[in-house]
Amino acid sequence: MTLLANAGPTPARHLEAVAAEVALSAADLVRGFVGHAALAGTKSTPTDVVTDTDVLSEALIRQQLLARCPGSTIIGEELTDDLGTNAVGWVVDPIDGTVNFLYDLPVVSVSIAATINGLTVAGAVCDIVRGEVFSAARGSGATRDGQPISCRTEGTLDQALVGTGFAYDSVRRGEQAKTIARLLPRSRDIRCMGSAALNLCWVACGRLDAYFEQDTKPYDYAAGALIAAEAGATVELPAANDHDLTVAARPAVFEDLRDLVTHAG
Repeated sequence: MTLLANAGPTPARHLEAVAAEVALSAADLVRGFVGHAALAGTKSTPTDVVTDTDVLSEALIRQQLLARCPGSTIIGEELTDDLGTNAVGWVVDPIDGTVNFLYDLPVVSVSIAATINGLTVAGAVCDIVRGEVFSAARGSGATRDGQPISCRTEGTLDQALVGTGFAYDSVRRGEQAKTIARLLPRSRDIRCMGSAALNLCWVACGRLDAYFEQDTKPYDYAAGALIAAEAGATVELPAANDHDLTVAARPAVFEDLRDLVTHAG
């Protein structure tokens, strides 16, 4: 792939289109296994699961990305990294929400982000069950199924619907429970739905007012964080704080949410 802005679409818009096409293809594959997922093993803890379909999905994604963008680096959740020969990289989560997928719960996605020289410039998240595709290119806004989206803009934290998730480590979960106890009476309500990528996209389109979570990995948030930011949300990633915390929220509630959850530890 030639990274020249005058050679058709800008590099970021081209990579956005590639990410969306490949995410759709992988989602089609995964959808065929919904309702009969097979547990393949566990990873960091007994609750951190992987299915055979995670591996099949990532293999398909890698094959298609390299066919479209030869020489790319690919970093994924399940397979060994492919080290490329050019400036383009991909950050891949072949199934975000694997526990939901294993239990046949309908909050499961495929997430693919594109980078140039390490900077995330494009991404796409496909909701496997609903079939929606969220995508963005840096500086070009965010879309759902090709239509522009934006985050909510009005209201305070006490009127905010907040998404979150929990770590796989039991000790960290106990600490996070204290944060939830502090936040719950100060927000409209809290939802824990099991897909970081979709939580970020739902902030982007206004289905959630905010989202926060500890212990997320780049493949969980890379695409969704860009989509949320391009939709007008304020986004902070773990590299910017001392709490290993991902936060995305409509600007009016971001500071109050961040202060509350970091104060709670």
